[in-house]
Amino acid sequence: MTSLIRGLLAATAIVSIPFAAHAADVKSVIDGLPADLKAQYDGAPQKVLPSAWDNFTPPPKPWKWCHSESYQGNPWRVSVTKELKRLVDGLIADGTVSSFEVSDSNNDPSQQINQIRAFIDKKCSIITSIPGSATALDDAVDAAAKAGIPFITAAGSVTSPNAINVDSNYARWGYDMMTAIGKAKPDSSVLMVEGIAGHPIVVQEKQGADKALAENKGLKVARTVNGNWTANVTKTVVLQAIATNPAPIDAVWTTGSESRVVAEAFAEAGRPAPLITGSITGDALGYWKVNPDKYRFEGHAVLPGWTAQTLFRVGERMLDGQKPKLNTLLIPIPPVHAAELGKWYKDCMTPDAVSVFPVPPTDPMPENMLDAYFSNPAPTKGWDYSKVPDACAK
Repeated sequence: MTSLIRGLLAATAIVSIPFAAHAADVKSVIDGLPADLKAQYDGAPQKVLPSAWDNFTPPPKPWKWCHSESYQGNPWRVSVTKELKRLVDGLIADGTVSSFEVSDSNNDPSQQINQIRAFIDKKCSIITSIPGSATALDDAVDAAAKAGIPFITAAGSVTSPNAINVDSNYARWGYDMMTAIGKAKPDSSVLMVEGIAGHPIVVQEKQGADKALAENKGLKVARTVNGNWTANVTKTVVLQAIATNPAPIDAVWTTGSESRVVAEAFAEAGRPAPLITGSITGDALGYWKVNPDKYRFEGHAVLPGWTAQTLFRVGERMLDGQKPKLNTLLIPIPPVHAAELGKWYKDCMTPDAVSVFPVPPTDPMPENMLDAYFSNPAPTKGWDYSKVPDACAK
């Protein structure tokens, strides 16, 4: 309780109110959300609080946009930064933003903290981030709030109440993927391939998977490895797991964008194609097109494009003076079923298209849905889904 109130007071013009009132306010806001958004909070592992930025007065234009990355070692993360830069560049072109600066801590939380503090010293107008830790950055986030700088995360929440987390319910995703395996084959031996050890999303996904495993008694975990959300690492650890597990492996529960290399590993080892979960990608769709008998998929589209887009849209709205109601804004993850793979496939997608990510045919987070998260909503400036580059655009 004491740490919560101290954190809330770190932001500008925050008034302390009892914890019970916080809980009542949050429940009231969630109950008032559209059904699709309200459902995202069912079992969400993130701590949901009222926004600490309901009295925020934005700085004058032009704004300085700073982005704190924790890792740029895979195509997914690089694509997030590329799309975020494209969108911010649009605001630079019209004079709304003066500059866009990116830092990368390469999975070192201490380095990310130092980089965030450097952004504070540079008087950034806003700091967006993919955090490398749920808790380690909290003091730096609080320092940004004291300086009047919103700190907005994507693809992983932080626990500071002074952040605005634009996230998804990854515990629910982990649960849904393991449940899909259980429905496909109730008595399955499952290889679990997690992402970067200790990352907030990995922890949440594992919580959901464990819940589904407890409910599906026939599912047995053959082994758990970390692929670091990176193709070559994932393939290496999967091949090692296959070599040391001669018994059948029926499914692979993965949490990243490496389903193609998982399928390749099983094919190279002469093992039957398992059902693979995860996030669909261009190289996986290309592999499926060429090898339909070697690729079995059931998952979602945790895509860098809409991750960057929702991060940008929340950030721009806050700089425009809009007030988020909650500290955690959950975004639905588009599902992708095996029978629908043809709808996501494009001609440029080959097994080598590791930097090609599908683009959902419609906006996964329409503006009228995003409006529900703000007390004074208005259209996002610089945003037009029809102008999002096609997956095959150069």
